[in-house]
Amino acid sequence: MKYALFVCALLCAFWLNAQTFNQLPVNTQKPPLHGRHWMAITGKPLAATAGAMIFTKGGNAVDAACAMLAATCTMWDVLSWGGETQALIYNPNTKKVVAINALGVAPTGATAQFFKDKGMKYPPQYGPLAAVTPGTPGGLMVMLAEFGTMSLKDVLAPAMEMAQGYPIEAQTANSIEREKARIKEWPYSKKVFLTHPGEKREAPYPGEIFVQKDLYETLRKLVEAEQQALKKGKNRKQAIYAAYDRFYKGDIAIEFVRGCQEQGGLITEQDLANWKVKIEEPLMTTYKGIEVYKLQQWTQGPVMLQTLNILENFDLKNMGYNSAQYIHTLYQAMNLAFADRDFYYGDPAFPPAEPMKGLLSKDYARERAKLINPDYNNPNAGPGDPYPFQGETNPYLHLLKSWGNNQSSALTPLTEEYLRDFAAGTTSVEAADKEGWVVSITPSGGWVPACIAGNTGIGMSQRMQSFVLDEKENPFNVVEPGKRPRVTLTPGMALKDGKPFLSFAKQAGDEQDQLLIQFFLNIVEFGMTVQEACEAPSFITNQMYSSFGNHEKQPGSLVLNTQMPAWVRKELAQKGYRLSYRERTSGPINAIYFDWQHGSFWGGSSNHGEDYGIGW
Repeated sequence: MKYALFVCALLCAFWLNAQTFNQLPVNTQKPPLHGRHWMAITGKPLAATAGAMIFTKGGNAVDAACAMLAATCTMWDVLSWGGETQALIYNPNTKKVVAINALGVAPTGATAQFFKDKGMKYPPQYGPLAAVTPGTPGGLMVMLAEFGTMSLKDVLAPAMEMAQGYPIEAQTANSIEREKARIKEWPYSKKVFLTHPGEKREAPYPGEIFVQKDLYETLRKLVEAEQQALKKGKNRKQAIYAAYDRFYKGDIAIEFVRGCQEQGGLITEQDLANWKVKIEEPLMTTYKGIEVYKLQQWTQGPVMLQTLNILENFDLKNMGYNSAQYIHTLYQAMNLAFADRDFYYGDPAFPPAEPMKGLLSKDYARERAKLINPDYNNPNAGPGDPYPFQGETNPYLHLLKSWGNNQSSALTPLTEEYLRDFAAGTTSVEAADKEGWVVSITPSGGWVPACIAGNTGIGMSQRMQSFVLDEKENPFNVVEPGKRPRVTLTPGMALKDGKPFLSFAKQAGDEQDQLLIQFFLNIVEFGMTVQEACEAPSFITNQMYSSFGNHEKQPGSLVLNTQMPAWVRKELAQKGYRLSYRERTSGPINAIYFDWQHGSFWGGSSNHGEDYGIGW
């Protein structure tokens, strides 16, 4: 009897210990933010302050988001002014979510054959040939003109003051020092970044006042164009578009193109003049009655929607938070959706038309869910055939049969270069106000080491590398002049009962949607607060093709948090995963939760990186 009681007690103790990791986090390393009137969160503390400054002057969430975007670009927070901007905006007047497409396009002459003739497998990662047309200036001005309330002069004021000199953070300063050899290849970049030429450390020191005279002059010209238009009797919106025209058709455009072409780039004045920001309808699915919004298939955003559709066929909550079966099920579902991303996503403005109706079909998701083996990882998960689910025949069945055969998928070591490319960072911007405006932005491009275009102070985008040159890899994403590459950038928003529920986004390349899915499920399935969900240990799959560099993948690679207990590690290893570990795996995620019961905002920001928020 005593032996039986002892065994029973031992089993109970083991069960309780096993459940400990599956319980919800009760403490967070960063406190949640609370606000009643507004919330401003982004990738740099100073930039969050810029958003707060705009709110205190009476601006709405769009005004504040634009100010934060401008500040992060000026601070080179793994992006710059020559990059791209992607946003979701909830308009309380229409009660609709709208999408902002401010991604640049491939320039004149950027064909697959052009790069193949140079011996390239993909467009380059760095330099003037990596650049699509700049999108962030246009995106900021269109958002401000159409949905904001303030002048460009007021919204750009914090960024302009910073361009005249701000104390640079260690993260950016040290990145400049690490990349100085490449920076020296481009004369205008060298002039801006290397403030101590010839010394042992040529980059700015952390805390040094970093001055960008050329960038300040470019921003001053935009404000000048706006103010001149106002003096001529133009209204606020028309005046902002006058500044827009000066950037894309005026003297700024001329200098940008001159500086680009001088260094070997392809962008022409006509490329800039023809480019336009698009205001689009986002894609949406429902998960247990919650509406989840993502940008269209020129981003990887629909991956989250596809994955949620697949996961609706499983009882995730009963599996337990971060149990081996939960992680395995999510991993398999995500890989099926990411395989579809890798083959079917591209610019909808160019033929062929992506089969999005089929890809987002709940029936298609049920068929994909049947492919998940509960016991083993499938390292060969590939694209499905969504065409029958929209009443059509797949014209690319011949390519599907050999898909992946032309790319390396061997279990090679996870090199530092691969991991850097796969998780290439950017920033995110989240804003909300008491009037009901909500903004979620994932801007990027033009990160250090950026090739600066002439005397504009603007670093050019490196987004060309996300194109492919061979239709066997993805017939929808082959580079063409005027075409947008399929990017990783993917802000998110969710509505519940017709009202904002969550606004969320994160940096880090191909990691974005897989970690945002886990963040979303942390709240919806496991009842975490927004800060707990931002910090909660996540896992990362490297099984999809990287959107950067050599576009490699690592089948069966699973990155776990170092907190993961031994029994979970053992079970996952038995399912065929190759495990590696990181101390922090959750983000950086920035998010806002809308507490309608109490009429307030909850802000969350992951516990690593420099992301920071302010609420009131």
